[in-house]
Amino acid sequence: MSEEILKEEQLKLLPVIPLRGMTIMPEAVIHFDLNRVKSIQALEGAIAKDGRLYLVTQKDVDIDTPRREHLYDVGTIAQIKQITRLPNQLVRVLVEGVCRGILYELNEENHRYLEGYVKEISVHEVDDEEQIRQEAMLRQLKEMFASFAAHYPKLDKNAIQRYAKVHNLEELMDQITMNLPIDYEKKQAVLGELHVKKRFEILVGLLQREIEIACAREEITQNIKGRVEKNQKEYLLREQLHYIREELGEEGTFSDADQFEESLAKLEASEEVKEKIKKEISRFKSLSGSSSESAVERGYIETLLELPWDKKTKDSESIWHARKVLDREHYGLTKVKERILEFLAVRCLTEKGQSPIICLVGPPGTGKTSIARSVAEALNKKYVRICLGGVRDEAEIRGHRKTYVGAMPGRIATGLKQAGVKNPLMLLDEIDKVSNDYKGDTFSALLEVLDGEQNVRFRDHYVEIPLDLSEVLFIATANTTQTIPRPLLDRMEVIEVSSYTENEKFHIAREHLLKKQMEKNGITGKMLTIQDSALKNIITFYTKEAGVRELERKIGDILRKAAIEILEKREAGEDAERIKVTASALEHYLGKKKYMLDKANSKPQVGIVRGLAWTSVGGDTLQIEVNQMPGKGEVELTGQMGDVMKESAMIGMSYIRSIAGEYHILPEFFKDHDFHIHIPQGAVPKDGPSAGITMATALFSAITGKPVRNDLAMTGEITLRGRVLPIGGLKEKILAAKMAGIKEVLVPAENKKDIEEISEEIKDGLTITYVKSMAEVLRHALIKAQERTGE
Repeated sequence: MSEEILKEEQLKLLPVIPLRGMTIMPEAVIHFDLNRVKSIQALEGAIAKDGRLYLVTQKDVDIDTPRREHLYDVGTIAQIKQITRLPNQLVRVLVEGVCRGILYELNEENHRYLEGYVKEISVHEVDDEEQIRQEAMLRQLKEMFASFAAHYPKLDKNAIQRYAKVHNLEELMDQITMNLPIDYEKKQAVLGELHVKKRFEILVGLLQREIEIACAREEITQNIKGRVEKNQKEYLLREQLHYIREELGEEGTFSDADQFEESLAKLEASEEVKEKIKKEISRFKSLSGSSSESAVERGYIETLLELPWDKKTKDSESIWHARKVLDREHYGLTKVKERILEFLAVRCLTEKGQSPIICLVGPPGTGKTSIARSVAEALNKKYVRICLGGVRDEAEIRGHRKTYVGAMPGRIATGLKQAGVKNPLMLLDEIDKVSNDYKGDTFSALLEVLDGEQNVRFRDHYVEIPLDLSEVLFIATANTTQTIPRPLLDRMEVIEVSSYTENEKFHIAREHLLKKQMEKNGITGKMLTIQDSALKNIITFYTKEAGVRELERKIGDILRKAAIEILEKREAGEDAERIKVTASALEHYLGKKKYMLDKANSKPQVGIVRGLAWTSVGGDTLQIEVNQMPGKGEVELTGQMGDVMKESAMIGMSYIRSIAGEYHILPEFFKDHDFHIHIPQGAVPKDGPSAGITMATALFSAITGKPVRNDLAMTGEITLRGRVLPIGGLKEKILAAKMAGIKEVLVPAENKKDIEEISEEIKDGLTITYVKSMAEVLRHALIKAQERTGE
């Protein structure tokens, strides 16, 4: 910069020290530390001249080597008073601010330290009118500072007295700014404003804001102090109470109450529930710790705090995931899977959806219990299983009144507590085996639980506070609906889980049971394989069941025997080859065949008809035999028949007698002959009306001497007039007929809708003939004379 400009603008070339995070005002005496090399060299350059330097604040404190654009325009020209050298190359300098200075530019020729051209700004001289205005501003500023100082008792006591002696407005503003507890940027705003009035407005605004902050802080402090004093009072009282209870030996009661209150504060529940628990805790505090009532109250409060009042899990809303889990864990069970997916779809669309109450009915071992666990996984629900088999006390469901010794909540409330959420899947296992006694009707207690309209406020006798069961997904299982009362059955959506076909058992064994048993017995795929033909023979000749439990046990038997062979070869030092279990090797592992197929007779016979029956382990064929002999017209029934089956035999006999004239049978024939109806396997009880047309056909064959087709089986109830009525268990019966090699099956015409629901896999190879009357049955079953002649 030229000499002319320097003289014209009255600029001075001064060493420049950039300040980080601080602003120094004129008239201020302050010390600060320097550690940057250029700053220390600038200090030494100032000492070498007249001891004056220019202090200016950096805009960004993170810059180590600032340039002109990184510095504010206005800083302070200061006089060095003292220098102290400290360890680690630090220099502490004491300076006194002289006046403001405007930085024009830096001297680029000086590479040792920063040096700048600075214009000195002195205190303005004012006229009388402006002096009066500044005097007013001066007094207002002093008053505001006094008000500010009243909120800061730690502020220098002499500051107000010192400022009272200051009569220059600019000097007072600079001194107050320096002592205000504000950040350097706000101080820089005051320093950088050269117009006195605007500078006054900035400072007054800062003071006013600080006074408001101080008032708000005092208000907060006062509130906190009041709370602290209250807490201290409570603490002292609790300590006294703690000492008193300790002397009385009731210390445990007090600590328990504290824990209960902490748990209550964290509990997710309605205000009604919390208020009830709070009252019980207050009552518990007033009880003696050694009294029996205290123990009862403690147990009651613990139960209330452990129940999931409003806590629940977020259910899965993915149809794809639910279908994948259900199909992965179970083969078949199509109706159950469809119903669960329907529920999920409806809930996703309505965002609520009432939880269904499903009852799975079917023979043992068909996967009713395990499908419930898979449903819980598919819907991301907690799983709770409650076994109702043998439960005969109503209190098992509703709980005992807590006034009784040893009182407990019922199984429903306990199940919720075990799940920890209010929307679990609750499996009511073996609901058909609930019994009653003089203590109450257990089935009636279940009516409220399984009613979607009532279980919103289910009241357990022990808990006393209504429980919301509306979000619980109930799944009940039963082997039969005969023992379940009609009102309870009406509240549940019954889904039949029928017996598995041989093909279904084969798929279940190959895809699920074999893997499960191999893992359980430590056998890998490299050690052993079971051929498909072997699995099919196990199903046919070694098991006879509706489900797959016995099949799983047989697979386990094979694997255990194979494990012995593997270890024996290993101990003998032989190479353990993979064991292949074939159909011919089954006798080695499982022994002789346990069951033989009850095949159809090789030729038609008189008085022998193949019937179909439903059993708890699936379908079966019954060979009904009838003999006639000279006698007095008596009818003998053997083979452990039940009352209903006996009545069916008598109805069949009455029907045959009523149509005897049409077939030229003399009335005396029934007086002069006895009839013996027998069903083989006499040790097995048999009952039901479905053998009606079978016995009637056998009687007619024996009386007329006409043989019955050996490749035909039949089922249906008969009336006195010869009508054929519908029966149940058709899937199992048709499957049994197919296994026995039957070619044609006669079924009631009214059962056509049931036949259509049976899979084609079962019906394949069978001719299903629908009959409405005994005349049709006889026409299909009996072999005509020309057919016998042809034979």
